[in-house]
Amino acid sequence: MEKEQNTNKDQNNSNNEVSDKDSIPENNNDKKNTNEEKELSPEEKVKELEDKLARTLAEMENQRRRYEKEKDDAFDYGGFSFARENLSLIDNLERAKQSLQNDEALKNSDALNKTLEHLDIIYKNLISIFTKNNIKSIDSINKKLNPNYHQAMMEIEDDNKEQGTIVQEIQKGFMMKDRLLRPALVGVSKKSEKSQNKDNDSKKDEKNPDK
Repeated sequence: MEKEQNTNKDQNNSNNEVSDKDSIPENNNDKKNTNEEKELSPEEKVKELEDKLARTLAEMENQRRRYEKEKDDAFDYGGFSFARENLSLIDNLERAKQSLQNDEALKNSDALNKTLEHLDIIYKNLISIFTKNNIKSIDSINKKLNPNYHQAMMEIEDDNKEQGTIVQEIQKGFMMKDRLLRPALVGVSKKSEKSQNKDNDSKKDEKNPDK
């Protein structure tokens, strides 16, 4: 019995070795087939190279356009931060002028008039320099509030103006070409309580004409 079992094991081992040997050439053939499938014809290789070249040229063109835009922005708005910081000069001149005008000791004096004249000259020179560099103030008074250019700081009762109309300019706003340097700080009109009550009563009468 033991001899028979040993002979059976030997036969099984020999069969396994034969099957393993038989499978090896099949795997090699599969590899050869896949390699043959990966090989491209000359026409396909040319087409692949043309596609790569087209993508490279497109990327180069995109980079050129980005560079041109950055160069134009740098030329047009290179002094944007510098201009915004210099707006404080105009603010300080206006504050100094207002302070002198409110000083009771200086009112109606020659010294005050001469000082105000010099401040006006400096102010006009600054505005002229800003204008030459495409920096202009934003028109605000009697304009409708526009959140793109104005920032409302307060509401002022005024029945003669349409609600939301700018009636006071607290601080001037400025544009640099088509970009906002800073918004104008403004006060806008609102209807008084009496006017609002009248408007509400008139609307009720329109809805109920028989009453």
